[in-house]
Amino acid sequence: DAASLALPDRVTLGMLVHELESDLAWRACDLSAWTADQLGGPQVELFQLARIQTVRTVEEGRALVARWSKIGAYIDARTDRLRRALEQGKVAPRATVERVIAQLDELLAKPSGAWALMSPRDAAHPDWPETEQKSFAAAVEQAVEGGARPAFSRYREALAREILPRARDHARAGLSHVPGGEACYARLIQASTSLPLSADEVHAVGLEQVARIRDEMKALGAKALGTSDFAEIQRRLREDEALAYATRDEVEAAAAAAVARARAALPAWVGALPRTPLVVKRMEAFEEKHSPPAFYREPAQDGSRPGTYFVNTYAPETRRRFESEVVAFHEAIPGHHVQVALAQELGEVPAFRKHANVMAFTEGWGLYSERLANEMGLYSSDLDRLGMLSADAWRACRLVLDTGIHAKGWSRAQAVTYMMENTILGEGVVVNEVDRYITWPGQALAYKVGQLEIQRLRKDAEQKLGPRFDIKGFHDALLGAGAVTLPILGDQIARWVASRSSVP
Repeated sequence: DAASLALPDRVTLGMLVHELESDLAWRACDLSAWTADQLGGPQVELFQLARIQTVRTVEEGRALVARWSKIGAYIDARTDRLRRALEQGKVAPRATVERVIAQLDELLAKPSGAWALMSPRDAAHPDWPETEQKSFAAAVEQAVEGGARPAFSRYREALAREILPRARDHARAGLSHVPGGEACYARLIQASTSLPLSADEVHAVGLEQVARIRDEMKALGAKALGTSDFAEIQRRLREDEALAYATRDEVEAAAAAAVARARAALPAWVGALPRTPLVVKRMEAFEEKHSPPAFYREPAQDGSRPGTYFVNTYAPETRRRFESEVVAFHEAIPGHHVQVALAQELGEVPAFRKHANVMAFTEGWGLYSERLANEMGLYSSDLDRLGMLSADAWRACRLVLDTGIHAKGWSRAQAVTYMMENTILGEGVVVNEVDRYITWPGQALAYKVGQLEIQRLRKDAEQKLGPRFDIKGFHDALLGAGAVTLPILGDQIARWVASRSSVP
């Protein structure tokens, strides 16, 4: 009986049920069995292991070798699953298959010694016996050269010769064109948002939000650019070469400066501050070309790795200066790093809650943080605030595009056109984004749905508490139990409001 449980245990039960239901939804859809994933497939995820798995002792070195030695079999198993899915009428869209083939071509064109998987071989371990160092280096080389590389080559050939000829064309990119896709998508919406929303409801909210944010951009455009014409605002921000970066160093420096300002301002807005450090690094070469402008990597639970904000410095001339700050505030501070680090630092709660990734909460907080940064005075100029609005419009478009592609039969081209018409993003970024929504159905809905719910809860608390409302207390209440579902969060904030109501 859930009602008989203590409050922390009720939260844990609710979270456990959500996690299991989400896992069942993803398993029922079984996307990994038939998709070609340019964002998280083996050609990406396996190379991320080299920077995540630490090797300090001989025993840890042997564990890495054991793991690396299984990479070939893992890739072959993924390839076999694609073949079996074909027999069931399930196949990836052409756009994503072509992207993965291109990634594999780039990978296989490099010598194995340049692969991130080989980097542990060359790391210095002066405290190891010389025989162990030599044995470790040889074993890593054999696992990569003799196992992983041939398997990646086989994977590439299977995609090109067997999957691509039968891949879905651009007009049939969504789940509605896959057997069982409609039911699958309905479950993924709930798994991603933690709310019982229909595709039609989400689509309608998206259309309303896109229109509202466009009006905000027109008003700010008049102030920052001297025009309220949306098409002219788009043209200026997309085409003015002075708004682009010139070097990779500039991109990285701007990200680091934004994070430093946010770190200094945070204590006035959040009471419980994370103890875990955050560092800013450039994205690595193997992933930068096909990756978003930046991403956050959570810290190791044992403290061996800090939280890391990876910034994409690839082709700096294509990266707009006014987009840098908003991304930093979302991914790093006050966004993901604050939320994730605080969750990992929770005391007596089950481990799974410290690492829970309720997307509507984590990404909702990230998007909420973009607007919060404006309240904190972190944006450098009105142009940077236009970048904030552009980012918000981008996430609002996701509600329209994700549901359009997967529930309403939108083509890839239709989705690209809509996003080009309603954001400031360049065409290359837009195409990457649309292909992301095609690859990860439902995931992109979490951002805006979560942000809107957090904003609603804050507005309700402000109205009920009046002068008793405390922004630091609100944020502590919001973040204090880790990532939770939106219904659990609503209960959490309601209890905080009730407790503040009794304060004289």
